Amino acid sequence: MALKCGIVGLTNIGKTTIFNCFSETKAEVTSFSFSTDKSNLGTVKVPDNRLHELLRVQESEKIIPTVVDIIDIPGIAKGASEGEGTGNKFLGDLRNTDALIHVLRCFDDENLVHIEGEIDPVRDLELINFELQVKDLESVEKKITRLEKIAKSNDKEAIKGLEVLKIYKEHLENFKPAKSAPVKEDEKIHVRDLNLLTIKPVMYVCNVDELSAVNGNKYSEAVVEALKEENVQVLVIAAALEADIAELEEAEERQEFLEDAGLSEPGMDKLIRAAYDLLNLQTFFTVGPKEIHAWTLKKGMSAPEAAGVIHSDLQKGFIRAEVMHYNDFIELGGEKNCKDKGKFYVEGKNYIVEDGDILNIRFNV
Repeated sequence: MALKCGIVGLTNIGKTTIFNCFSETKAEVTSFSFSTDKSNLGTVKVPDNRLHELLRVQESEKIIPTVVDIIDIPGIAKGASEGEGTGNKFLGDLRNTDALIHVLRCFDDENLVHIEGEIDPVRDLELINFELQVKDLESVEKKITRLEKIAKSNDKEAIKGLEVLKIYKEHLENFKPAKSAPVKEDEKIHVRDLNLLTIKPVMYVCNVDELSAVNGNKYSEAVVEALKEENVQVLVIAAALEADIAELEEAEERQEFLEDAGLSEPGMDKLIRAAYDLLNLQTFFTVGPKEIHAWTLKKGMSAPEAAGVIHSDLQKGFIRAEVMHYNDFIELGGEKNCKDKGKFYVEGKNYIVEDGDILNIRFNV
């Protein structure tokens, strides 16, 4: 179950610098507006110290972390919905993402001109949200046109779909995101195929200068104040500083760099974990002498569903799951001791997997 996040924002705000910090695919960073003609695609390993702790207890040939797919679209400009700039052409690339990372420029730099003339992240936030709403409105109106033709034959499903879509249309026309439209949960099925941008979970990243990496600054404070009524996460990250950290190959050098900056860990690690949280995800492990593997699972999913994440055949032929909890495995020193201490559990199809569970799936081929 790969998590896919889309990075969105204006031009010259540090989006691509952030993308490069945690992606194994490096993209070109420029200071020119409209200079990029493609979206950047990358994969990042989710940091999880538990993998190394598991390796300490269970010798294994390799460890395999879970991953996040990242897409960084070209910077959006005011008027993108009317064809301004290049970013609008790539908004469709965000359709198949699970969540959005909205980056805001919260730093001064006279050598890097802001496309709107002055630094104002709250204005930028509203500008991008407007462009996303317009794009969603366009999608909703197109589907309304399609359903109106079908509804003429008294198709009940089409008629109901039209009712729901018109609610979304009015909501978006009033400059509100699709996620807050007054529709029932079971009615959302009528827009599911549209993959609306403003219905996706979103987090905000305030890209600050190096001196503001720990406590933020007046710009990031303004963003927090503007979003205080919304249930969203706001992270403060100094992208330029993170880029310097990412260049260091030795762990000791990175740690020393972080300490000098007053940070306990790279901001990118916080960002990836926050994205994980945003989508209500958790991790379970499979452990053995050949590999220790981290897997991604939605919270609340069952053991057979976890088996399906590993391979569809395991879910189809699921018999039972042998389960050890991470803390027990580490504290007791492995599988044998877990069995001896009664901390090795055999669970059936109704077992709900917990974060950090170590699973061994028994199945019929």
